[in-house]
Amino acid sequence: MGLNDEIKRRRTFAIISHPDAGKTTLTEKLLLFGGAIHVAGAVRSNKIRKTATSDFLEIEKQRGISVATSVMSFDYKDIKINILDTPGHKDFAEDTYRTLTAVDSVILVIDSAKGVEVQTRRLMEVCRMRATPVMIFINKMDREGKDPFELLEELEKELNIAVTPFTWPAGRGSDFKGVYNIFKKNIQLYTPEKSNLSELLMETGDISDPALEEYVGPETLSQLLEEIEMTTDLYEPFQKSLYLEGYLAPVFFGSALNNTGVLEVLENFIEMAPSPKKSESYERIVRPDEPDFSGYIFKIHANLDPRHRNRMAFMRVCSGIFERNKLFYHTRLKKKMRFSSSAEFIANTRSTIDEAYPGDVIGLYDTGSLKIGDTLSEGEVLNFKGVPNFAPELLREVINRDPSKSKQLEKGVRQLTDEGLAQLFLQQPGNRKIIGTVGELQFDVIKFRLEHEYGALCDLRPLPYVKALWFTSEKPSELNEFLNRKASFIAYDKENAPVFFAESDWIIKVMQDAYPSLSFHKTSESFRITS
Repeated sequence: MGLNDEIKRRRTFAIISHPDAGKTTLTEKLLLFGGAIHVAGAVRSNKIRKTATSDFLEIEKQRGISVATSVMSFDYKDIKINILDTPGHKDFAEDTYRTLTAVDSVILVIDSAKGVEVQTRRLMEVCRMRATPVMIFINKMDREGKDPFELLEELEKELNIAVTPFTWPAGRGSDFKGVYNIFKKNIQLYTPEKSNLSELLMETGDISDPALEEYVGPETLSQLLEEIEMTTDLYEPFQKSLYLEGYLAPVFFGSALNNTGVLEVLENFIEMAPSPKKSESYERIVRPDEPDFSGYIFKIHANLDPRHRNRMAFMRVCSGIFERNKLFYHTRLKKKMRFSSSAEFIANTRSTIDEAYPGDVIGLYDTGSLKIGDTLSEGEVLNFKGVPNFAPELLREVINRDPSKSKQLEKGVRQLTDEGLAQLFLQQPGNRKIIGTVGELQFDVIKFRLEHEYGALCDLRPLPYVKALWFTSEKPSELNEFLNRKASFIAYDKENAPVFFAESDWIIKVMQDAYPSLSFHKTSESFRITS
């Protein structure tokens, strides 16, 4: 199979949602229907765990939330599917934002009872900025929730996107029986199985089938017929071109927990979702069908397997073919590197992969040479856009509680901040280590992982700053004056770029008035473009 054929059969997407909308459950059920796993919450060895397959970190098991993006790949009907299950919690939004740069489309999960929530809006804003195609799955229809028409109106108003229903629920709450496929004009009813795949009770393309009335009841069937007719009048027909441009979102209803409506999502997704698209670098546009390989690192995870203390860099392949053991050019380090261990994943279960094609997300075993945003190529200098660090709003100094474990603490802090979980700043005098995050929960995760993965105990002492901003100036003399006068508020990131610790937004304004040539930047990406 040639390069173009491999590109056409790939679908790489992220599943995003507000916490507790059922994102990880939907991920599990897509894996079940795709045949990648056999029991929800089980690894490939079929040893059943109480936690979801994609939530593999110990702290995720204890807290019942996703705090890191998980990568899962499987084949379904000759389509190679790459799923990235992202954290839903707002404190880990930075990981999710970076993940959205590595996908070609998105499935947004909505809780039928809660509708559009705060994090849903934020994530959708990122999708709109990148014109990412979005499919919407309204989950938990087996529970009491909002009216479907009310939900669709809310989606259009709150998310600023046109919607069209692809499936429609037969019943609500305890009366929920299944979903009718509006576009294929058929209905499939399953047993409400919560772990393994449900059994098919009946399938029919005739909505007036007497057997259907027997299964769903005359009142539910009558309501379904009436509502389907209303959707035809209220919503525009689905246009694939508008979906691919990010203007129109097809909407599916169901219950991920009970497997209802999930197969409809999977079947329609492989038909309509885009294959890998072009990638934008600062140097030029990179097409996926170019023969020369290129790819970039968007995530790093230390201790994916705590028993082996390994470090994994996740790479999105942008063009050409990645080959294991082949020499590739590292743009930032300006040297060639060979990767003898490359892997694909079902959560933390991995298998060695010899080749990868555009759209694939693979793991590269790394000893510390790779960082988020790094590019690998056949020799061309490329720097892909859209993998920034965001200005942290919470800053804490690392206080070592066990001097005998100083090396372990140093290693742990550096590796965990390399992952993008938080940012590390060094301040003089004393080489003070300061960790910056966008959310409080990240500090809990850092302390937990430092103790359990590195054996290092520390306190994280709060600092009186509201933001750490990168800065540039067109006047070297003014820049030097600012650095000297505000030395006690200046620290340096891992790239030795200066950042300013601001005690308030008012102080930022005062500094800009005092130093007119000074520009503050909310992301490291915008700083590096300017400088």
